[in-house]
Amino acid sequence: MVSKDPTKNFQIQVRNSINNSKTLIPQDARWRYINMKPSALTIKGLIKIHKPEHPIRPVVNWRNAPAHKLAGLFTREIKRLAPLPNTHNIRNTTDLINKLKDTLTLPHYGLASLDIANLYTNVPVKETRDIISSTLKSLQLNPQIRHELLEWYDVITLQNYFSSNREILIQNEGLAMGAPTSGLCAECFLQHLEQLHIPTCQTNIRS
Repeated sequence: MVSKDPTKNFQIQVRNSINNSKTLIPQDARWRYINMKPSALTIKGLIKIHKPEHPIRPVVNWRNAPAHKLAGLFTREIKRLAPLPNTHNIRNTTDLINKLKDTLTLPHYGLASLDIANLYTNVPVKETRDIISSTLKSLQLNPQIRHELLEWYDVITLQNYFSSNREILIQNEGLAMGAPTSGLCAECFLQHLEQLHIPTCQTNIRS
């Protein structure tokens, strides 16, 4: 909890970051990515009635965040410049069925489904930044473009706060709940883990 609403300072950071973007944002289009009337984010709880003991899902409204429009631009630019490989992903149920048909199975094999509890809040911000930075560098993108994207990432991920009962609360770890970038960044981190560990797991199983 903090004593002062940081929205004004975050707005200044967003403006500075946009003004520093000489390559990805044309000068005459900078106004499009500035939220003119930002305010502290709000949070509410939705009850998961389909689960035992009815846990509560926190939902943060990010539309009023200073970096909301910049976050949308960041997501679009990453998808355009550095699309995820989706090596181990499935598109839909039909895709899963087709892949299972092409997979060698034995009677003692089983299927496992892994779920991540509280995904966004458990994704490490710094490590995810390093993954994105490494990916952008491996694609040999213009250094200025890499710098601008990473500066946007830093500004966006800092805005990890919300108001509740007239108090400003800071989420100290993980990605911001409700941010347009959080789904993409979480997927970057998870696919990186998959690329690191799934080949090893497959080798161990075969041996």
